[in-house]
Amino acid sequence: MIDQTQPQSGAGKTVVVIGAGILGVSTAIWAQRAGHHVILVDREGPAAGASAGNAGLLASSAVVPVNTPDLWTKAPGMLLDPESPLFLRWSYLPRMIPWLAQFMAKATDKQARAAARALYPIIGDSLADHQALAAGTGAERYIVPTDYLYMYKDRAAYQAGGYAWDIKTSLGFIPREVEGAELRALEPALSEGAVGFAAAVPNHGRISDPAAYVRALADHVVTNGGQLIKGEVQGVARENGHVTGVRVDGDLIACDRAVITAGAWSGPLARDLGLKVPLDTERGYHIELWNPSQMTNHPSMISAGAFVITPMEGRLRLAGIVELGGIKAGPSRAPFNLLRKHLARVMPDLTWEEETEWMGFRPTLPDALPVIDAVPGVKGAFVGFGHQHVGLTGGAATGRLLAQMLSGQVPNLDLSPYSLSRFGNR
Repeated sequence: MIDQTQPQSGAGKTVVVIGAGILGVSTAIWAQRAGHHVILVDREGPAAGASAGNAGLLASSAVVPVNTPDLWTKAPGMLLDPESPLFLRWSYLPRMIPWLAQFMAKATDKQARAAARALYPIIGDSLADHQALAAGTGAERYIVPTDYLYMYKDRAAYQAGGYAWDIKTSLGFIPREVEGAELRALEPALSEGAVGFAAAVPNHGRISDPAAYVRALADHVVTNGGQLIKGEVQGVARENGHVTGVRVDGDLIACDRAVITAGAWSGPLARDLGLKVPLDTERGYHIELWNPSQMTNHPSMISAGAFVITPMEGRLRLAGIVELGGIKAGPSRAPFNLLRKHLARVMPDLTWEEETEWMGFRPTLPDALPVIDAVPGVKGAFVGFGHQHVGLTGGAATGRLLAQMLSGQVPNLDLSPYSLSRFGNR
C-alpha cells in the first residue's frame, strides 16, 4: 500500500483529469483529499471502457508479464490454434509489427523478472489500496476480500507453470495447494474432470460490480465539489511551458494541472504533448451469465483456457481472451465462442437466464509496465496509462501516486520503471 507521508505542497490547484475510468477517478479522489479542485472529463462518462469490462479481480499476484521467455516458442502456435486465448486480426498486423518487435524484444528472463518487480509496488497490495481509496465514498460495498484460485487439471499441470510461480513466490505470493475433497468443498460448481488442483493465493479481492464501483467513486468526486464533464478532449493547452487548460469540444477549461488517464485513448493526447509512447491495445472480451443455476465462490483462473470466472452481483463473468487488432474494428465472434467452449468443460451443468457480451480495449506498452510520470517540458502535465491486464488492480495505487506528484510531493517509491524516459522522452 502506498503511503502519503510527506507534507502537502501546491494544494488548492484546479486539476483536470482526462478519463473517468478507475485510474481517473482514483486520481480525482486522492487529489481532492489533497485539497485540489478537480474536474473529471470523459467522452462517455465514468466506467465506459475497460474499467467496466474487466474480470472484476484485484489480482495482486498477476505480476508476471505476458511476454515471458517461452513466448518465442509458444506465440506462433497460439496464433494458429483456434483454442488458444490469443487471437490476431491479420489485417492489423502490418501496423502492429513495430510494436510487436519491441514486445518480443522484452521476452527475456531478465526483463520478465524486472517487470514483475516493478509491477509489485502498484498491484501487490491492491486490496488494501482499494479499501483506502473507497473509504467513506459509498463504493466500499463493492469490494470483497477473497482468495484467488489458479485452477489446473491436475498437479502436473500446476508444476508445468513453475516459471511463473517462481517469480510470484519470490515476491511473497505463496499459494496453498488444494486438491481432492478439499477442492470439491471449496468450489463444488466446477467439474472434477476439468479441475483437479488449485493454487489458492490469499489477500486478494474482487469487485462485485466494476462499473457500479467506478461510478460510485465518480459520484463521490462530484458530491465533494468536483465536476464531471462529458466531452471529447482535443488536447492540453499550454503557454511558456506551463499547462493553462484542457480543450474539450472546442472550449477551453482553465486549469493548473492536467492528468491523462484515458487508457487506450491516451495515445493522441500524449502525442499532442510531444511524447513518444509506443501504446497499443489488447482487445479484451467477456461474457456475463445472469441468474446462473450455480455460482462459484471465488474468482478462479482456469489455466487450461487462460480465462477467469468471477462471481458478481447476479451473474458470473467470464473474461480473459486477448485479441490484437486495434481500436477501430468491431468484436470478433471467435473469442466469445471460445469462452463458451471452455465454460462447457468446467461447468457443464450450468444454466442461466440471460447472457450479455462485451469487448473493450486494454492499453498496453511493450515492456508490460505503465507510464506514471510528469511530462517533460510541460509543467503541470502528468500521464498515467498502459496498465495492460491490471488496470483495475493497479488503479488505486496509481491514482494516489499521480495525486502526490501533481501536489508537488515526491512519492516514497522509485518511479523510474514507469518513466517516460524509457521511450526516449527527455
